[in-house]
This record gives sequence, structure tokens and C-alpha cells, in this order.
Amino acid sequence: MNLFWQRILGRMQSTAKMEARHAALMAEYKRYVGVEQSKELAEYRELFHRVKSADFKEKKKTLMSRKYKDTKEYHDTRKFNRLTNDKNIVLYYETLNSQILKDYLSFKATPEYELLGKKSEVKKSADLKRLRDFEKSKEYKNYMRFHNSYIIKNYEELRQKISTPEFKKENDFWADPKRWEKTPEFIEEKRYAELSKNEDIKFFEKTNSAKFSRMRQYTLTFSDTFDWNTLNASNWECGFNYVNDKLVGNHSFTNEKQANNEGNNVSVYAGELNIHTRKERKLALAWDKTRGFVNRQFEYTSDVLHGTQSISQQGGLFRAKMRFVGKDLTHAFWLTGARQLPHVNVCVCDGKDIEVGTHWATKFEKKYTSTRVKGLRTSDFYIYTLEWTPKELIWYVNNVEVFRTTEGVPTEPLFPMLNSFISSKQKGGEGTMLVDWIEIYRAND
Repeated sequence: MNLFWQRILGRMQSTAKMEARHAALMAEYKRYVGVEQSKELAEYRELFHRVKSADFKEKKKTLMSRKYKDTKEYHDTRKFNRLTNDKNIVLYYETLNSQILKDYLSFKATPEYELLGKKSEVKKSADLKRLRDFEKSKEYKNYMRFHNSYIIKNYEELRQKISTPEFKKENDFWADPKRWEKTPEFIEEKRYAELSKNEDIKFFEKTNSAKFSRMRQYTLTFSDTFDWNTLNASNWECGFNYVNDKLVGNHSFTNEKQANNEGNNVSVYAGELNIHTRKERKLALAWDKTRGFVNRQFEYTSDVLHGTQSISQQGGLFRAKMRFVGKDLTHAFWLTGARQLPHVNVCVCDGKDIEVGTHWATKFEKKYTSTRVKGLRTSDFYIYTLEWTPKELIWYVNNVEVFRTTEGVPTEPLFPMLNSFISSKQKGGEGTMLVDWIEIYRAND
């Protein structure tokens, strides 16, 4: 695949723009998730459903528009006050509580009550005359009119009713023109309005979550921005780490032209990992397929790093921002496991082009499928990505898909490797593999 015209015509995003857009999108995503999980949003959503409900709106309309004069509390209070001020009812209660009525009723209950009907007897007694005058008085007649009447019964019921704390509370509520502001619903409505103006909630409401669909697919499991100074303080170890003890540790291969230098060719500068390939002689241990380990004089030195102790994962997203300097040598970011196969090349640079692909073994043979990516200035930074699903492997350079295959998909955990080397077919030269950052994500279920 040739990316020259994609790059020239702008179909491939520049690394700087892609990184900036990713960082901005990631910041948005973190903010979105933070709001999504917040108590404020949960409260806002709950209030939204209540405040926007038909029952809520109807209640508010009733409380805001209803006049106090239209309430039962008003009518009961008005009726009670009218009865309280009625002169005849006032007179009734004055009579009811008077001594003369008590005396009269007590006397009426005695046999002597018949004496009130005899004028001669009344003339003889001042007490009888007093009782006889009361019996014929306006007060007594009014008393008899109202005593045990419906009006008095109703009045007493009203008196009892309006004296209760419940009635007083209701009456005060309906008598208040600002009654809506005294309700729990008003507090809810006010809180809803406050939350509606919350910048985070406004951001959440206007954001289309579809833009985060890819981010929701993966969770970060490993990252390195190379802010360390020594390998001992890092996520990496020099050498190899295969299950075969003979292939563990720092060594080279007889079909290569560089000696792996125990981490001495590794450095970190300004947050970038550097694996240097240098023109220098070194006697080192090299693995030969037929003879095993042999001592060999090499003309170049370089290094190999593995992240076995930090991350080993089956499937996911593997990303690195890298650039490569030098010709006639190879730089590689790859994944391997306990054995030499399978291994997947996330990115291999031979000093000119990029190659991506996967190696695996069947029962009968070793196999490899790959593609070469041309048209890149490999000395510039690009973001190289491998998406590893259960069914396929997909490679990207920046935002452009460059290769995919359903063959040779690993079915076991693999760990990351970084190295620079000179194959037997290459002339050999000095160069540097520069890695700005590495990120590894697992797929969410």
C-alpha cells in the first residue's frame, strides 16, 4: 500500500493533528464519563422527569392560578367569622354562659317550677319574679331558638375545624399569594433550573455520545510516556523472554549483524525512548539454529526490550507513536509470547518502508502474511496501531487502515517487544528508533 498521495492530499491526518484531536476527544470523553457517573446528573434526570410531568405542571398551574376566595378554607373561615359576629349567636352564647340560665334550668327541674304559672306566688317572691321575667325575656327566647339547632351545631363544627393546626396551615398556605414558593415542588423546580445551567450538564446534554463509541470499546491497560531515566525504573527489561531458557536474556542471533548490548544502547531524552544502533565492535553471545550459542564478533551494537513483566494480553488495541532514523537496518515494535511463534509485527521499518503482518505456525509449516506500506517519511513521527479482535488483525498508520487479515490471529496472550537490528541481508548502518509513547487497551466485553 502506498500512502504518498493519501499524505499529500490530506486524506491522512498529520500526526500532530491526530494526536491533538485524540487528546481533545479523550478529554471530552473523560469529562463526559465523569458527568455521566455524577450525582448531579442523576439528580437532574430525576428532577427532569418530575418537573416535566403532567401532574407537576397541573399542580403548579392550580397553585399559581387559584384564588384564595375560591378555596374551602376561605369559605369556612368567612362563614365562621360571620356566625361569630352574628348578634343573635353572640346573645345565645352570652345567655348560655349566664348564671340566670343556670338558675332557671335548675329550678325548672324541680316540682316548684309550677309556681311560675301562678301569679299570686310570683308576686310574693322576688326570686320567682326574676325567673319568671327571664323565661319571658328576649334572651331566653333567643336561647330556645338556637339551642341544639343546626346553626349552632354547624358553628361548633366550624370552630373545632378551624382551630386545628392542619386547618390553620392549609388556610395560611392558600391565603399566601406566594404559596407556590412554599411548596417542595418549587424547591425541586428551582434545583432543576440550577442544574440546567450547570456547565458540565449542559456539555453532557449537547454532546453526541456516539463520538465516544470506539473509546467505550476499550479500556487502557498499559501506557508508557518514557518519563524514566534508567531501565531499572521502567516497564521494560533488556533481552528476550521465551519459555526456552536458552533464549532468555541478552543475546543476539548469528543471522544478524549487531550485538544486543544489555540495555547500554537504550536512553531516554525529553520523554522519548531511544534505541541506538551504533558502529562499534563487540564480542557477544549469539544463537545459531544448529550449533546453539556461540561467541561472535559483531561490527554493530543495538538493543532489544521486552515488557513481559508489565503487560501480557490477548486481543485489544496496541498503539505507538514512533519514528525511525537510519538506513540499512531494521526497527520493530512487535508482540510475542512464551514461544517464538506466533508473533505479530505492529510496525517494522527497514530504513525505507514499513511492513506489518503476522507470523504463526501450523502443524505442518510456518506461515506469514504481511503488507508493505510505502510513501511515508519514516523519519517523521506516525501513530502505528494494531487492532486485534478474536477474528481478525487490522493495522493503521495514523487514521488510515493499511492491512487486515483473518489469518494467523493469535489465540494466546502476547507481550510487547521493541528492538533495532541489522539482518544478514542488510549492509548495516547507524540509526535510532524513537518512541514517544505506547498505549495498550483491552477490549471491553
